[in-house]
Amino acid sequence: MSHVTKTRQGFRVRLEPEETALLRALMEQLLALLGDAPGPDDELASMGIAENAVKPDDPVLARLFPDAYRDDGEAAGEFRRYTEIGLRDGKREAARAVLGALGETDTDTVLDEKRMQEWLRALNDVRLALGTRLDITEDWYEEAGALDPRDPRAPMFAAYDWLTMLQDGLVHALEEPPLEEPPLEEPPPE
Repeated sequence: MSHVTKTRQGFRVRLEPEETALLRALMEQLLALLGDAPGPDDELASMGIAENAVKPDDPVLARLFPDAYRDDGEAAGEFRRYTEIGLRDGKREAARAVLGALGETDTDTVLDEKRMQEWLRALNDVRLALGTRLDITEDWYEEAGALDPRDPRAPMFAAYDWLTMLQDGLVHALEEPPLEEPPLEEPPPE
């Protein structure tokens, strides 16, 4: 089970091997969903301007990149034109920060304040994506509890629940005073 503590060195995040694998897969899926960054020969994109920015048809992308002006399509389009590339880049950067901190199996990593904020943003993006796909409402917990374990949505609800707990642990660690860091466990001799 994931565990987050604030130490004098930063924020220690401990994940089990299965949690590490799940988090890696979710971050990779988020990066795939966000797509590649524009190429260097796209002059407007290199200035952060999307030439043909429109509200995405995919409900998940529309949730990750909502219209800034709901009642004014023209203003919303202009806002999107000047902000979407930067927003996408920031979301990619946060997901890559999580991936960069993950070990191959288990994870015991210490994050500084900047990395902690990137983790929180990336976790939020994945939760928004999953929540949109699952049509999460205030009653989602009851709905998930009533699911047949063979329902194909059951693992996604479990992932959503776990991400919520991990994100909550990170937020609570931000609010806590630092603890004296316990020594790392010695690996058993081979």
